[in-house]
Amino acid sequence: MWPRRDLPILFGTRILRLFAYGFLSVVLALYLQAAGLSEGRIGLLLTLTLVGDTLISLWITTRADRVGRKRMLAAGAALMVFAAILFASTHSFWLLLLAATVGVISPSGNEVGPFLAIEQAALSEEIAADRRTRVFAWYNLVGSFATAVGALAGGGLAQLLQIKGLSALDSYRVVVVGYGAAGVAMVVLFLGLSRSVEPPVAKRVAGNPAWFQANLGLHESRGNVFKLASLFTVDAFAGGFVVQAFVAYWFHSRFGVAPATLGSIFFGANVLAGISALSATWLARRIGLLRTMVGTHIPSNVLLILVPLMPSLPLAIDVLLLRFSISQMDVPTRQAYTMALVTPPERSAAAGVTGIARTVGAALSPLIAGPLFASAALSGLPFLISGGLKIVYDLAIWKVFSKVKVE
Repeated sequence: MWPRRDLPILFGTRILRLFAYGFLSVVLALYLQAAGLSEGRIGLLLTLTLVGDTLISLWITTRADRVGRKRMLAAGAALMVFAAILFASTHSFWLLLLAATVGVISPSGNEVGPFLAIEQAALSEEIAADRRTRVFAWYNLVGSFATAVGALAGGGLAQLLQIKGLSALDSYRVVVVGYGAAGVAMVVLFLGLSRSVEPPVAKRVAGNPAWFQANLGLHESRGNVFKLASLFTVDAFAGGFVVQAFVAYWFHSRFGVAPATLGSIFFGANVLAGISALSATWLARRIGLLRTMVGTHIPSNVLLILVPLMPSLPLAIDVLLLRFSISQMDVPTRQAYTMALVTPPERSAAAGVTGIARTVGAALSPLIAGPLFASAALSGLPFLISGGLKIVYDLAIWKVFSKVKVE
């Protein structure tokens, strides 16, 4: 059993990390615009942010069990600090591009980087299969609440500073600095973890990890993991069209919504998302993991398609919040399904590969979405593309895995 301090630390770093992601994401696109970047360059920057997260996550997660989970988690947090320093200190597109590619930043407000895969694998060692969905639901709930509070705080702080006389650019820069401070705190917390978070000695592989591992740490479950990863890529590619930074920008451009109000909108959205993740537990017990994933995801994506079709701000907010009230029910079930689909020695690798597949998918779409959001006539199209592709993903994952048995 783990020392009692490890679980609170891991839940604490999850809360701090998701708070920081929400804190920055609600003003990120506005900050880049205020720094003089065009919508096309903003889209490119957000794409390369996710590409960099993918490569870094692949390198870190495939080495965590050998180099040390604690060390790799601290290294990921240090990259958050690096990104914040460059974002806050320069307006140069090329330096911002470097920070976006090498650092760890979340344009969506959701989990990016190597953290989730390593933490999931560690948690799964101590959780029985019948309790896994519930623990992951609580894990996602605290993360969603933290993102919600972060979005509220980021938008509110930026607007308060503007009222006090700071320029929009400087107010957003303060938020970026706050993001870096959260990264520093995470480094300290991760270094406080005990040796118990590392894999049992019997499961560790001797020797130094190669720079590239052809099998990515997967063996008998490789076929199923690669199928799952390819489908997750489609889902994440669709989601990349409507990352939180872009949706906040859309509300600001179309309805003139102020930063504090944006924070309030996404506070409510993420609170509802967290509650929806928790409610997935009882539903999955009754109808199964895969049915819960698909059955809740399709109506959520229909609502996403309806958001830009709403004629007024209140209606657009209502539909968005309704969508978030069911949107995350597939997340803990998806995580539990992935862990149940593979053998225990492959869990770290499976979580890493599927997580990286999602990041790869999400990295590509902002490059397309940026110019669409820049056009008043086309700014609603990313919502339609996202919702439609996500429904295709739901139907495909049901077709491929509906007859596959999991433990």
